[in-house]
Amino acid sequence: MPSIPGPLPAGEPETPYEQYVYAYPHQKAYRLLENGPLLRDLWSKERLDALSLYVHIPFCEMRCGFCNLFTRTGAPEDVTREFLHTLERQARVTRQALEGKGEPIRFPLAAFGGGTPTYLTAAELSRLCDICEGVMGADLKAASWSVETSPATATADRIAVLAERGATRLSIGVQSFIDGEARAAVRPQKRAEVEASLARLKDANFPVLNIDLIYGIDGQTERTFKVSLDAALAWQPEEIYLYPLYVRPLTGLSTRHAKTLQDWNEQRLRLYRYGRDHLLSAGYEQTSMRVFRRLGTAAVEDTDGSSISEYNQQAGMVGLGVGARSFTTDLHYTTDYAVAVPEVRRIIDDYIATPTEQFERAQWAFRMDEGERRRMYVLQHLLESTGMRVADYEQRFATRFEDDFAPQLGALLEKNWLREKDGTLGLTLEGMAWADAVGPMFFSSRVREHMTSYEDR
Repeated sequence: MPSIPGPLPAGEPETPYEQYVYAYPHQKAYRLLENGPLLRDLWSKERLDALSLYVHIPFCEMRCGFCNLFTRTGAPEDVTREFLHTLERQARVTRQALEGKGEPIRFPLAAFGGGTPTYLTAAELSRLCDICEGVMGADLKAASWSVETSPATATADRIAVLAERGATRLSIGVQSFIDGEARAAVRPQKRAEVEASLARLKDANFPVLNIDLIYGIDGQTERTFKVSLDAALAWQPEEIYLYPLYVRPLTGLSTRHAKTLQDWNEQRLRLYRYGRDHLLSAGYEQTSMRVFRRLGTAAVEDTDGSSISEYNQQAGMVGLGVGARSFTTDLHYTTDYAVAVPEVRRIIDDYIATPTEQFERAQWAFRMDEGERRRMYVLQHLLESTGMRVADYEQRFATRFEDDFAPQLGALLEKNWLREKDGTLGLTLEGMAWADAVGPMFFSSRVREHMTSYEDR
């Protein structure tokens, strides 16, 4: 049965920061399948000439105190070598599954995420690109291709590989330009190292440079946040992402964050509004709660669906590497997932030991029905500044948005978090500030039940 309309979460949102909705549903909603479907059957129903390729590199040089991503720190060379060997085996099986349909296969979009992809050495990055091109058949120089990096790993030799292979967007996680704030977030970096890495990235002349900043760190104020904002602006990046600090179970800050929820919410909302207004006045436009793009640059010109955005998860995402997700119309699938260090290491070891034939089937997955696809569509569009055209929703699903989501629509209008203009529904300025509370309002009861029953590990 489709999961529409589904209940509205009970009561008022307790916090503007309930859930960062970068993909729906969250990986905690996935479950292990017994004898999962063959990939060739899943992909036989999909369009193959407009695919996205995502490669997850589960390694970092350090683990930030706020990080709940699937990543291992300090992996030795033998582990990264065997990881790449396994990723190549998985890529060959995946490519064969795609070829079963007998149609042309194209990847106009690509992204290396993690973890920190540039934890790999320059030689390993070259091998990874060879796998994507030689095995998967992706033309990286023709693709809109994003890579995540960090100050410690954005070395000249690694950047040279990415520039030569055609990366179009480099995203660097700075979080704060103030050493004391970085330490408070358990990210022991020095500003001099950050500035040196940014200089190398600018010299490489990637079309889009993104700088990530975080707000809500203990002791952070508008004055100190301005220091980081202005330091980032000095590099004239095409994008700046502003992330609210989240403290999740099993992360480094989970036992150290002393603020009450009310005080912390007030601090984060205050800093968000300050940062938003500061960037808007500096010539950036806001495209979502987190994303700010400099007007007149490649970042703004490339927002017509030709780049992988934080909400882009239409059917056609092909994931490689442990922790990577793949999206088909009827099934979202991935590998096992964890946060705790011992579990992450075990899962990576299990991935490396996976028999090649096991990659032929989906393993951990979430089945998408028509109701879940509607929810995903709404989240992809409503949380973006362009909003959602009601006519497009009705044409796609042959139902009316106001009928499918009457409780959510009523609540958002009552709070003045939603407005309608020329047939498009979009978040108001205050609605965008509460986007991390708006998103979960559209989660189905099935997704909520799965996430609630998930045991953090």
